[in-house]
Amino acid sequence: MTLLHTTRTRRRQLGVAAAAAGLLATLLTAGPAAAIPDPGDPPAGDKVSSGLAAETRSAIKRGDIPGVDEVVHSDNIEHVTNIPKDAITGTNSDLAFQGKYAFAGNYDGFVIYDIRNPKKPKTVSQVLCPGSQNDISVSGDLLFLSTDSSRSDDSCSSTSQPATEKSSWEGMKIFDISDKRNPRYVAAVETACGSHTHTLVPEHKDVYVYVSSYSPNAAFPDCQPPHDGISVIKVPRKAPHKAKVVGFPVLFPGEGPDGGGNPGAPTNPGVSKTTGCHDITVLPSKDLAAGACMGDGILFDIRNPERPKVIDRVQDNVNFAFWHSATFNQKANKVVFTDELGGGVGATCNAEIGPNRGADGIYDIKGRGDHRKLVFRSYFKIDRHQADTENCVAHNGSLIPVKGRDIMVQAWYQGGVSVWDFTDSSRPKEIGWFERGPLSDTTSVTGGSWSAYYYNGYIYSNDMAKGFDVLKIDDRRTDAGKRVRMDELNVQTQPDYFDDFDD
Repeated sequence: MTLLHTTRTRRRQLGVAAAAAGLLATLLTAGPAAAIPDPGDPPAGDKVSSGLAAETRSAIKRGDIPGVDEVVHSDNIEHVTNIPKDAITGTNSDLAFQGKYAFAGNYDGFVIYDIRNPKKPKTVSQVLCPGSQNDISVSGDLLFLSTDSSRSDDSCSSTSQPATEKSSWEGMKIFDISDKRNPRYVAAVETACGSHTHTLVPEHKDVYVYVSSYSPNAAFPDCQPPHDGISVIKVPRKAPHKAKVVGFPVLFPGEGPDGGGNPGAPTNPGVSKTTGCHDITVLPSKDLAAGACMGDGILFDIRNPERPKVIDRVQDNVNFAFWHSATFNQKANKVVFTDELGGGVGATCNAEIGPNRGADGIYDIKGRGDHRKLVFRSYFKIDRHQADTENCVAHNGSLIPVKGRDIMVQAWYQGGVSVWDFTDSSRPKEIGWFERGPLSDTTSVTGGSWSAYYYNGYIYSNDMAKGFDVLKIDDRRTDAGKRVRMDELNVQTQPDYFDDFDD
């Protein structure tokens, strides 16, 4: 059932202090981000304590939080429509856009939607090709999928296989999407430690792909420590079958088997050891990239896309557990980094965890050229506290293209979708939101918005459990964004929204 409009502020304080302290201790001592289930696996379902379950039900009854599956939102957000999962039933992941189409990743494959009429999206095709996370991007007639689960081979009919076996495969898959109704699998490239996420750096004749992966192990033949860099794949547009790894730039040089990244615990308790990168965002118009690399955030120069060069590196060993993703503002003088505390499956949006953990970190970029530095300004986290059955933490988002302002839409798993303004990087503020009530009031079930992106006047969200959502914001602060039209959008390949556009 949809609740049309509500503006009630929800700042409840759920959970007894002891239980919260136990959860916080678990999160602080955790290793790298927990993995979402492999393709075909059922969603996680762990019973919470009877006391916390009762408190969740009481909060729903009081109206402090929405009811199970109830939709609520701020007055300036409209829930336009939802398309539930169909043949592809795994966990939904990232989104990409091209023309009138949206491309939705899923741990079991991907779906192409016709969004010519955003109020009535139509499913064009569904491709079964298991390989978590199936992080997805498009460029011209090519579609790219990341495989970061050990598979028996590189086919779309592969099965799970231990990473300790040399014959196992992980890496990048490439499809021809010139016929959207019949995508064709054309190439695969194996990469060290697989491909958790990837980022495109498109050139005229070629597409470079930065592959982020992590967590090497001496027992894995194809994922050996130290794994302190990224794989770079070169894909000829006219001959994608010739795609190959052309380099492995080391981003964290150091002595010994662990490389030179953040050592994590016990040196820095509660912080992930850096053994690679989780995600990279490039801003080709500025020859810049920002890397979210587990225990480190980095800024690097990509003038030579095959040999990116680190300019600056920062750590936050107090509040950041796992550097997850990055977003530049349009002027490239700020970067928003996200912290995926709890690995995306933890209930971290509550008063006990607080406003600075599992949040966004906003950094100004100061200086010029190779002397640029990342300077911390503030944290941003949604203040609508969620139930202890709801996974909630900062996740994927994009800019809303408004000249003169820095406004972002962002997914927060079961915390929903937030629209927030960081024009003043020291005083960010939320200006709109959308969310569903918990998937369960008794069991911790993984779900919620994985990615929430703004594209040609609408917000599109890929909900891990509920499917494909279309939202619209009606607000004078964001209205100018409706006039900016894109032909293609991969959020981790940030466009210069105003390069060829005059508003």
